[in-house]
Amino acid sequence: MTGPTEPGGAAAPETESGAGPGGSSGADAPTNGHATNGHASPTTNGHTGNGHGSGNGTANGTATGNGHRSAPVERELAAVFGRPEGVRGAFGPGAGVNGHSGSHPSGRHEPPAPALVSAFGRPGGASDTSAASLQRPDRPADADADRPDDFWDDTSSVDPWRNPDAAAELGGPALREPHGSTAERPVGPRLSARELVLGRRVQPAALALLAVVALVLGGVGGVVGWAVAGGADRLVDPGASLTPVSPGRERPPGSVADVAGRVAPAVVSLELQAGSSGGTGSGVVLSPDGYIVTNNHVVELAATDPRATLEAVFASGLRAPARVVGRDPQTDIAVVKVELANPVVAQLGRSSDLQVGDGVIAIGSPLGLAGTVTEGIVSSVDRPVRLDAESAEANPVIDAIQTDAAINPGNSGGALVDTSGAVVGINTAIRTLGGGEGGSIGLGFAIPIDDVRVIAESIIRTGGYTHSDLGVNAKSVTDGASDGAQVLNVRQGGPASRAGLLEGDVVLRVDDRPIASADELVVAVREHPPGQAITLGVVRQGRPLSLQVAL
Repeated sequence: MTGPTEPGGAAAPETESGAGPGGSSGADAPTNGHATNGHASPTTNGHTGNGHGSGNGTANGTATGNGHRSAPVERELAAVFGRPEGVRGAFGPGAGVNGHSGSHPSGRHEPPAPALVSAFGRPGGASDTSAASLQRPDRPADADADRPDDFWDDTSSVDPWRNPDAAAELGGPALREPHGSTAERPVGPRLSARELVLGRRVQPAALALLAVVALVLGGVGGVVGWAVAGGADRLVDPGASLTPVSPGRERPPGSVADVAGRVAPAVVSLELQAGSSGGTGSGVVLSPDGYIVTNNHVVELAATDPRATLEAVFASGLRAPARVVGRDPQTDIAVVKVELANPVVAQLGRSSDLQVGDGVIAIGSPLGLAGTVTEGIVSSVDRPVRLDAESAEANPVIDAIQTDAAINPGNSGGALVDTSGAVVGINTAIRTLGGGEGGSIGLGFAIPIDDVRVIAESIIRTGGYTHSDLGVNAKSVTDGASDGAQVLNVRQGGPASRAGLLEGDVVLRVDDRPIASADELVVAVREHPPGQAITLGVVRQGRPLSLQVAL
């Protein structure tokens, strides 16, 4: 459209019955429209009465229907979009201020019509008085022609509404919804029970269905409640009573419970403390005088460190200081004494009577757990076992009783008891897969009580014990058919040297006991007291020999 682009002027469209100001009337209008069946299809610069006009006379729409616009509406449109009086072309007759055409003939800029302001003005329209007007301000008639137009001042370059060079931008709608405004949903009226039942606001079929559903739900709830109450009645019986207590189980002599009850009071826990170091072990009371037998490695620190303290803790919880009487590092046996009147004394048995498969019980304090009882059998007898030496001078080898009763660190020095309750061994060592301080894997070893009795009596009487010594060093050998102990060297002046035993000889027997290893030779000799004569079965360069040796 060309009308709105000329400030202060408007194009006047033709009406259906005639032209507006400056136009021709009726069907004789040669320029602005054509009359067809009484309806005008004008071709003007703006909008027409019944159709839409496109710029410069091209028809943009056709009036439809047989109706006609009312006169006031057409006059208003003619006043807004029509040509000024005396203007027949698309442009006004003369140039306006600063070369702009379309100024009012009087030289004044009339304010734009409200319709133009609403269509092309700033957001808010004519009612927004805070925004700058788009209407060009009046210019005095005597103003200098060379003076710049006030409409194009310095602020126009930053106002996209007045700056013709402003770039087009895409944005949101010109009029936005105010922030934070949320429409509240209307709340409808609520029905009362009277309106629901008597007001016929709900169909009777729906009411009947609702009643049926309520009855069904009530019935299901009643059945569930009855079932729960009935189940509770079956679980609880107010008149129930337990069966009478049967007599206690009898523990015949020889049972584990009987043996443990008789022997456990004679087994003590030994607690050692030396500065920041310490440990625990076990011991067995040998006599009413307070002598207790244990392992040498349990009390060695108490015998060598003046700071060390040693306590014996009895099954009753009674504690008593203990002193080391003597030790035998060669067999890992030691004796300590407590000053306590009439302690429970263990009954000593005979280890020589044991056979493989006999039941045995281990009692001690593994890992500090006093009074622990485990059960097993005798797995082997006369098993030579070399122990870890606590000092460089010791070479402990024992002729042990092997058992599968669980023995763990802390059991050392405790009792191995047969089914009669007699002590047949002193627990001293275990074998583990990983070595070190591993637990029991069913390979435990105890010093036979026959050896313990002899050595302990000697320690109590003399403070020590002297072992028989052959005076040789040997190693274990085999020829595929038999095993033995081969002599590596012979100490000059010793029993073996006096008997004529030579280096390289292989010892196969000590008296009637076969020798299959170097450790077995050691324990077989130690079975005999010093001064006793023994017979050695020897193989020298393939020839068997018998040698008499005085220990």
